Amino acid sequence: MTRILSALFLLVFLQPAMAQRKINKVSNDPVYFYMVKVQGGSFDLGNDKGAMDRRPEHSVTLKDFYMDAYEVTGEQWNAVMGSNPSENKCDECPVTNVSWNDVQDFIGKLNSKTGKHYRLPTEAEWEYAARGGVKEELVKESKGIDRGGVNQFLITHPDDRVPDKHKAGKKYSGKRLPQDVAWYEGNSKGRIHAIGRKKANELGIYDMSGNAEEWCADFYAGNYGTNAAVDNPQGPATGNSHVVRGGAWNSSAAEIIVTRRAAYVPDTKANSLGFRLVEEK
Repeated sequence: MTRILSALFLLVFLQPAMAQRKINKVSNDPVYFYMVKVQGGSFDLGNDKGAMDRRPEHSVTLKDFYMDAYEVTGEQWNAVMGSNPSENKCDECPVTNVSWNDVQDFIGKLNSKTGKHYRLPTEAEWEYAARGGVKEELVKESKGIDRGGVNQFLITHPDDRVPDKHKAGKKYSGKRLPQDVAWYEGNSKGRIHAIGRKKANELGIYDMSGNAEEWCADFYAGNYGTNAAVDNPQGPATGNSHVVRGGAWNSSAAEIIVTRRAAYVPDTKANSLGFRLVEEK
């Protein structure tokens, strides 16, 4: 009986971690990135009920793009740059203590090394992917209660439509509650964690809520500036700081929701601040 219980424990608790490790090691090349194709589409960027810098909520249409399923790790950074600047030297944890300027240097060397075209995601690409893209799960909310902080109403089926402005995303990337999908101050035990140990969102992308904050390509502005529909936005042409998304292992639950925005000047480094890549194909 003891052996049976032990076997069940291994199956239930260790199999997901082992399966995840297999995905992470799909290639022995340390600069391999597990890219997920994100099908283009339209969504409402921002939240008119949120902080002022999340307004005005407006429609954005994106073309297809490829996003890394994981945050860039210390091992991957070391393979390109020759060292791991993270306070926590865990190879499978997100690399941190990297500024926006450092990341641009990394990307330039990575592109030269691989012959590929990697870059940071735009803010719109980041939020669209965090919400699940066109696979964003929609359910019916009978009373229209705002549970997600993203929009007000939800739908169950394409034929069960309410106006487009009432489409809703999940509060966190993949779930309405953070515990299953995010490392944050409520469960991180005061440290960053290895990539991909929480559940993925609908696209198979991990850790977009919590673990490490993520640099985006865009300059930051105090609001979105327009409620007009926009195609493939790149953000302001100039600015003093760059957008950061997702929150981190030391963030509150309110700071890791998919619409929350932050910004740092481009030479900022922190033990909670990392990034993930997009690849143009």
